[in-house]
Amino acid sequence: MARAMTIQRTTVTASERANYFARVKACQSHYSAANCRFHVFEETSLPGAFIEFTEADDPTTLTVAHANSPYRILDPARIYHETEIG
Repeated sequence: MARAMTIQRTTVTASERANYFARVKACQSHYSAANCRFHVFEETSLPGAFIEFTEADDPTTLTVAHANSPYRILDPARIYHETEIG
């Protein structure tokens, strides 16, 4: 089965930045232990605008990891699957 991924957008004010990074550090640790990959990207031209990607080798692993996450996921059922091109 193809890899599965969720995407979440977050906007953080300058005063919330330290708390946000503490949260995503905990998320990274959680998802790594759950056999998932967790990446955070910040928009270059808009500091504080982040996109979080959580990826697993299959939808079940991703769903279970989100269910056990230390933080609420806005839309954990919105899972994208890898699609072959061509």
